[in-house]
Amino acid sequence: MTDEKKNPLLPQVCKVIKITDETPDVKTFRIQTPDGKRPFLPMPGQLGMISIPDVGEAMFSITAHDEDWIESSIKRVGMLTEALHDMSVGDPVGVRGPYGNGFPVDALKGKRILFITGGIALAPVRPLIRWCLQHREDYGHLDILYGSRSKADLVFKDDLFKNWVGLPDTGLYLTVDRGSDDWDGNVGFVPDYLEQCGFAPEGCKVILCGPPIMIKLTLPRLTKMGFAKDDIITSLEARMKCGIGKCGRCNIGNKFICKDGPVFTLSELDELPSE
Repeated sequence: MTDEKKNPLLPQVCKVIKITDETPDVKTFRIQTPDGKRPFLPMPGQLGMISIPDVGEAMFSITAHDEDWIESSIKRVGMLTEALHDMSVGDPVGVRGPYGNGFPVDALKGKRILFITGGIALAPVRPLIRWCLQHREDYGHLDILYGSRSKADLVFKDDLFKNWVGLPDTGLYLTVDRGSDDWDGNVGFVPDYLEQCGFAPEGCKVILCGPPIMIKLTLPRLTKMGFAKDDIITSLEARMKCGIGKCGRCNIGNKFICKDGPVFTLSELDELPSE
């Protein structure tokens, strides 16, 4: 093994092989190595670092993978993401990973699972939904509650309106903050819609990912509905920086989000300092 391959901070040089417009400000990038392979094999909930020389690098969810590629869905929010959104098929990017502990796919076996997410936060949850559907016999009933600002802001529309519709033992609940003439579904915020749906807590695990305000308003509703803190799982991936526990920027108390997380139960988060 060469010294270069031993360096955990040295990215692999990869290329973009497909770009999909998800929403006006979200694109999905399919990436593979120059010899046509995936850069690494991620588990659901793990992340990868994507970089552009002379621009920067950042951590992104791996939203899907196959034998010869990985995908990340990226919202345009700053200099690096602007540069990524300006890329074309065939352009080079740096990739390293996978990072993080991922979702507890073994501990979830035999359980009903309620996925609650909003906006671009469906990106880290999508791999777990795909995993459960691919290993359907291992998991109980799946409910997916997802919301966005508008119909145009819903990501992964093929999944939402084709692939996940009408599946056995799978419920799909979509809502938007603002209705429109081309939307005949629920209009309202995710926490309110959650209470309207009235999911039962018995034997159910909750995967909760979304904007901070959504999570803040959703947690009291889950408690009111009888869900225990040990049964609510979330991800703090937005706090991850270097990915290997060296920079200290993701440290909370005695935990490093990139090494001990980013996936935690609500009970585990309650043990950490308030920051």
